[in-house]
Amino acid sequence: MRLQKGHYLSSMLLAATISAPTHAINLIDENGDQLNLDIETIIGTFSSDQTYGNANSSPKWQEAFVKYGFSGHTTLSNESQFYGKINAISTGAWGDGEASGTTTGNERETEFEEVFAGWRNDMVDFSIGRQIVTIGDGFILNDDALNFGNGVDPQLNRGGAYWLAGRKAFDKTAVLKLGGDDGLRSDIFWLESDNKAQGRPEMAGVNVEHVSDIGTFGAFYLKGLGTSPTGIAGGNFDNLQRDGQETMSVRYQGNAGVENLFLSAEFANQEQGNNTADADAWYAEAGWTFADLPWSPSVNYRYSSFDKGYDSLFTGFNRGYGTWFQGEVWANYSAAGPGNTGVDVHHIGVKANPTETLTVGALFFDFDDTSGSAARSDAQEVNLYAEWVVNDHLIISPLLGFYTPDKATSVVSNTDTNTYFQLLAIVPF
Repeated sequence: MRLQKGHYLSSMLLAATISAPTHAINLIDENGDQLNLDIETIIGTFSSDQTYGNANSSPKWQEAFVKYGFSGHTTLSNESQFYGKINAISTGAWGDGEASGTTTGNERETEFEEVFAGWRNDMVDFSIGRQIVTIGDGFILNDDALNFGNGVDPQLNRGGAYWLAGRKAFDKTAVLKLGGDDGLRSDIFWLESDNKAQGRPEMAGVNVEHVSDIGTFGAFYLKGLGTSPTGIAGGNFDNLQRDGQETMSVRYQGNAGVENLFLSAEFANQEQGNNTADADAWYAEAGWTFADLPWSPSVNYRYSSFDKGYDSLFTGFNRGYGTWFQGEVWANYSAAGPGNTGVDVHHIGVKANPTETLTVGALFFDFDDTSGSAARSDAQEVNLYAEWVVNDHLIISPLLGFYTPDKATSVVSNTDTNTYFQLLAIVPF
């Protein structure tokens, strides 16, 4: 199986734009009541000099989605609120289809996306319905954003737009959040996916966090309650290991009380539900922002390691490019199997802000010790990108990638260096 993604002034803000919030036009705002018209639109054009399953030797394609609907709340006399959201999403893919062949370029689909309601006060927030569920920085659980087209099997089609992955909500959820913004807080949830490429799993989990001035410490437990296999493509997408699977992790993210320092780490242990071998995954990252230098440049280094057989579940585009799709080509297109399993990755990221409305960055990835059913090769990749806020209604992000598989370890036929390009236009209303 392949992974989901879903994919302003920084990579984190760009991630937030692509992966979660909509842009709101306020319709009603009085006496504690609010109603918004929410519109989110992203258009992307892509090209790849090499192919990894697409019949076209140098595919070029386009993706787009528009999400539209309403959200709002009403405030009660005790300062608690009832709130809700309902929207639909229209997605499409054009051209040759993406480089790995999961889309063909002729996908079009409109469906309901988020439909949920809830109640909240300062310490309690309970919601049910079709919504996005994210824990931490999305290392394990970010959203249900695996968006196949017709390329593998038409039954897996979720409207194409594979990279943009606008369709992210879990089909059924119940989420209880306890605690405020600081101190001890927790999330208790149940969710069910209707995504056939994910095996349509049912899962439940508990997340506990302590938020302080030096950072956030967290512990997370996720239990697989069942799957609904389809047998599509020989059962390659059934994910039977998720029935009874247990994933536990501990994590930290913050600055340890040191201005300009960034630290982030997570360790996960996973017991598979089909009696296959247990697996671990972990990462550690450190970064520094040179705030007194022109353009306020920052440098980050991260090492991540994933055992053979580790199931990366619902990881996704969370903190910006490279989290948790490491390398635009390697993570999205070059795989013959799942990413973030059976691999060690060295990553260096450099970013700067020439102006208040422009961010530029460079990402380097070294993929080593690849193994297992992923059928990957060791490789290196460089991504160069920019994020430019043109005006209040247009944000542009180009990215140029160079991906070079290691010929000595490659298990795929294409070991040529690939030049890859993508251009995103985000249109707030």
